[in-house]
Amino acid sequence: MNEIIRGSNTLLPNGYAQWRKDIEHLIDTAKLHTALNVNVGTLTLYWNIGKSILQKQEQEGWGKQVIEQLSKDLISRYPDDRGYSVRNLRYMKRFASAYPDFPILQVPLAELRKLPILQATLAELENEGREFVQVPLAQISWYHHISLLPKVKDEAQRAYYITETAQNGWSRDVMLLQIDNGYIHAKGHAINNFEQTLPPLQSDLARYIFKDPYNFSFIGTVALQNELDIEKSLTSKITDFLLEMGRGFAYIGRQYHISVGGDDYYIDLLMYHLKLHCYVVVELKAVEFKPEFVSKLNFYISAVDDLVKSPEDKPTIGLLLCRTKSNKKAEFSLRGITQPMGIAQYETEKLFADVASALPQIEEIENKLDDLDLDNE
Repeated sequence: MNEIIRGSNTLLPNGYAQWRKDIEHLIDTAKLHTALNVNVGTLTLYWNIGKSILQKQEQEGWGKQVIEQLSKDLISRYPDDRGYSVRNLRYMKRFASAYPDFPILQVPLAELRKLPILQATLAELENEGREFVQVPLAQISWYHHISLLPKVKDEAQRAYYITETAQNGWSRDVMLLQIDNGYIHAKGHAINNFEQTLPPLQSDLARYIFKDPYNFSFIGTVALQNELDIEKSLTSKITDFLLEMGRGFAYIGRQYHISVGGDDYYIDLLMYHLKLHCYVVVELKAVEFKPEFVSKLNFYISAVDDLVKSPEDKPTIGLLLCRTKSNKKAEFSLRGITQPMGIAQYETEKLFADVASALPQIEEIENKLDDLDLDNE
């Protein structure tokens, strides 16, 4: 029997490490299924309670005081259970009203196609020949649902956020942050040439992954800062940065050194995407987009493909992030470029200079005061 040494004087057979990982996978899968089953049970119970309240109020004219009495009675009957407060019972009623087809949300296929959803995900939801898709509600928790309902009124957009939350593993707070940051309007909107430079499946995934604009408000005000300052701010808050970039991004390094033809170059940010299976070169510009930025990014992509990328990695992708941009200039700049890249802008807290420029100047204030004095004479 082949044996290997593990730890101090402990002999274990070859293959133990992989076998242990397989066991851990079984445990993790079982825990996930248990959690999902608990969630389904909770949502089903709450929906049924909410539906019953709706029926009594709508069909028999019972008033709102019945919810207050029901809350007292349920808390008395089930003192160890949580979830029967007046507020939560009202949420149950709202939940049942919003989702009459529980346990799914039916959405017109045409409406969902308008949103930046991954085509593979859409294909999973589609029923051949039908005009509606069915989005399972149990993908997210009760606390996600009661936060989502008042925030997003449109059913198709709500279905979109349910799907995105489940796929990205967002907590309730992260989901709300993404909604407030306009995730649905930014996702998949970066100017790019992916369709011309990547295979169809890779192109669709890449187009979906990148956003425009990116919200870097977590780094605060960046007046008078250059690219290096912004890089430092982003990497000092790496958790927030990766959250804004999206699930699947892994941070490799900033000012990543490469040597080409005896000269040294430094890539602003080098990342790796686990779903795309490729390196992502991120170039930051603290100014408006200029066409010549594309040439430098193109050079870095080629260098990473040649010097860093391994044979099993997919082609490197570039992402150019600018303070502002003209979409038309960006589109023209990508024509004829054979390396895959996207161009987007980023937002931070409002620059002091921008705010100051919107305020009346001292001379204007003095002139207005002079005018008032003359009027009062």
